[in-house]
Amino acid sequence: MKQIDIMKYKNFLWTALAVATISSAVQGQARMSDTLQQSIRSSSKLTQVTQMAEKLVQSGFTAGDGYGEVWIRDLNSFVELSTKVNGQERTREALLMFFKFQQPDGNIPDGYIPAARAGAGYVYQTSPYEPDYRSHKNTVETDQETSLIQAVHKYIQATGDRAFLHIKVGDRTVADRMHDALQYLLDDRFNAKYGLLWGATTVDWGDVQPEHEWGVALDSSSHPAIDIYDNAMFVIAINNYLDLIDDRSRQVYWTKVGHDITKNTRKYLWDKKRQKYRPHIYLDKGSPFPNTFDEEEIYYHGGTFTAIEAGFLTKKEIREAYLRMQDNVKKSGAPSIGLTVYPPYPNGTFENKGLGEYSYQNGGDWTWFGGRMVQQLIRVGMYEEAYEALAPMVDLVLDHKGFYEWWTRDGKPAGSASFRGAAGVLWKSIEMLHEQADSNKSKQ
Repeated sequence: MKQIDIMKYKNFLWTALAVATISSAVQGQARMSDTLQQSIRSSSKLTQVTQMAEKLVQSGFTAGDGYGEVWIRDLNSFVELSTKVNGQERTREALLMFFKFQQPDGNIPDGYIPAARAGAGYVYQTSPYEPDYRSHKNTVETDQETSLIQAVHKYIQATGDRAFLHIKVGDRTVADRMHDALQYLLDDRFNAKYGLLWGATTVDWGDVQPEHEWGVALDSSSHPAIDIYDNAMFVIAINNYLDLIDDRSRQVYWTKVGHDITKNTRKYLWDKKRQKYRPHIYLDKGSPFPNTFDEEEIYYHGGTFTAIEAGFLTKKEIREAYLRMQDNVKKSGAPSIGLTVYPPYPNGTFENKGLGEYSYQNGGDWTWFGGRMVQQLIRVGMYEEAYEALAPMVDLVLDHKGFYEWWTRDGKPAGSASFRGAAGVLWKSIEMLHEQADSNKSKQ
């Protein structure tokens, strides 16, 4: 999709178009019970996990022990904590690095790493602005650009550093480069038939496609598809971008784009009968999976969390989604609603052997995403449910004395240790609960 002619929308009301939020997200107005307030304020578990998260993120910006890179999708989930423990300058520089590796078409890499350590098998890119580093991109994804814009928004909200938007990388400011990143998605990843973004077929928010033994790069075997996660991330990023810029023409343009994506996700991805999001809309090559199972029965937890953050669901639908997730947890035996999907894709449907049933992104339990649902429950005033959902995640961290990338069905740690994304979302969730407890107390 190429740049839309701004003049098409000259009859829009300017006052409406200047609003930074597209969808009417449900705001939490409920009062927190006295019992819950007391539980939050007196919980030594919450205090301990907060302290552990702050200590971990203070030690660096890489995703975890198993990663040498700083990844944008991970940094996006602990950037607020980083501003507290690493300070404004260090966090600003970590974000700026991604713009230094932005490509001429606007696309943003997944991560960057010192050149001397760039040996993991990726196709690495160089930058004239950072010759001692290299970057790479998992091209099956469609969330690197949106993750960076969300991270910038969180950073500026936490620090008030709006001057960051005016820093120049080459001849383009950060604000210009944010626009370029969003535009890249419309130019390179937009399907005109459905009016939505596409990516490779993966599990929910995952970055592994089924047709390859590694599975992180688009190639001739890939099956392009549309899913809820990519499009919800896009709308969140558009909302965040609109909240930061003053340029009227760009407000017109991106408000219209965001409105259309929001409308089309409901039209094409929401399964009204099943009251859930469809896993995929397949494009020219169809599905890569055998027809011996019904993919439409699979419930995507992470994509649903993200859709709630984008403002796509009503409060009634959010409550129903939460109950469905908890039911999936009981049926699967997983520790928490961080469960990626239920039921999982059958063994053998992914060439990558790490994606068997209830493994990694195919039914593993990820606090990194489950914590985001806790935050959305708090935002809509579902405080009891938020505390209930948070409890098993906190217990996993304390029982195993650390933050891990994901958890097995029987609650064992898996993947990278010292996983900063998990630390960031739990820290944020606990902070939000304390804010609500303090706010409710002051109103008594």
